Amino acid sequence: MLLVGCAHQPSAMTSEPPFNPERVAAVDHAIEAAIAARKLPGAVYHLERGGARYERGYGRLSYEENAAAVTPATVFDAASLSKVLVTAPAVLMLAEEGKIDLEAPLIRYFPECAGGGKDAITIRHLLTHVSGLKSGLPAKPAWQGKAAALSLTCGQSVTHTPGSFFRYSDINYILLGLLVERTADMPLDRFAQERIFSPLGMADTGYRPLERMPAARIAPTQRGASDAAQLPTAHGDLAPGAPLQGVVHDPTVRRMGGVAGSAGVFSTVGDVARFGRMLLGNGALDGVRILKPESVRLLTTVQSPPGIAALRGMGMDIDSPYAKRPRGDLYPLGSYGHTGFTGCILWVDPQSQSFYVFLSNRVYPDDGSVVLPLYTQLGTLSAQVARGALQ
Repeated sequence: MLLVGCAHQPSAMTSEPPFNPERVAAVDHAIEAAIAARKLPGAVYHLERGGARYERGYGRLSYEENAAAVTPATVFDAASLSKVLVTAPAVLMLAEEGKIDLEAPLIRYFPECAGGGKDAITIRHLLTHVSGLKSGLPAKPAWQGKAAALSLTCGQSVTHTPGSFFRYSDINYILLGLLVERTADMPLDRFAQERIFSPLGMADTGYRPLERMPAARIAPTQRGASDAAQLPTAHGDLAPGAPLQGVVHDPTVRRMGGVAGSAGVFSTVGDVARFGRMLLGNGALDGVRILKPESVRLLTTVQSPPGIAALRGMGMDIDSPYAKRPRGDLYPLGSYGHTGFTGCILWVDPQSQSFYVFLSNRVYPDDGSVVLPLYTQLGTLSAQVARGALQ
């Protein structure tokens, strides 16, 4: 199996010691073992603390013998990392500008969503997944387009009183993505490009990557999408049984044209690392400010209502059931991050000023592979490497 990797040495501007090579090798072994067990065909990993960085690609784009090797330049479907790379920061940017009130009811911005118990939902409830809305939109009867998605969402009724119950819900972030479009008066993908990706130098990140790069750069995901006929024509024809490659894996986002607040972003490990660096920079990177420090605080510290055991920021996961695996056994409470269904992690530890990124296509050739034990390994091993001096 061909493995491509590089270990970046600390920059001349810092006295940060390099990572312990034996501990780094344990990370390599964990990922290689998962690939050997066919839990995923390939992946990329990045660990950073100050000037010390380690970055490597593992495996291949698929299980075919002639498949290209994964490298740090490989583009992956980031799935629900979209929620924290785009949607939550976009909402907070617009709140900074006075265009969104985080405590306002949803129906102030979407009066068509009144009824069904939704009048009590606030923007904070959506950001922290306590809206009481269901986890996702139904696939049937068949529908397509953002207007249809909004209509379906507005037709939902809450299952719990808003603010009283945690349920991770794509519907929350579909609504938030549409809120960004309505208040910023521009498409979500354009907002993301102009206000987040371009300023941060995330050159390979964005929605609908086939409009910008060849499919060969992108890791494939699931074969035989059941809704292939609904794919936007810009994506070209999808042959029966062919994998999705550069087309978003999430079926709801495919029905919405590839752009949504819940998923749809494609990125590289280096670009996600730039975003992590910005967070540790309290909202700024390389002299460019993306978020005010107060917005970073809202994004990354506990903002869940009182009485909610699952602790979330206005975007980032801190201590919900989904956080325990990527956090591992050593990163402290107060570290934060997010995962993505396709096999992705961004986890940040402000205490040690470190973070790690893991991107993979564990949903190739289908979504039956379970990599959650690997998440726990990566969280624990990353902390062992990055927090070595703090143990």
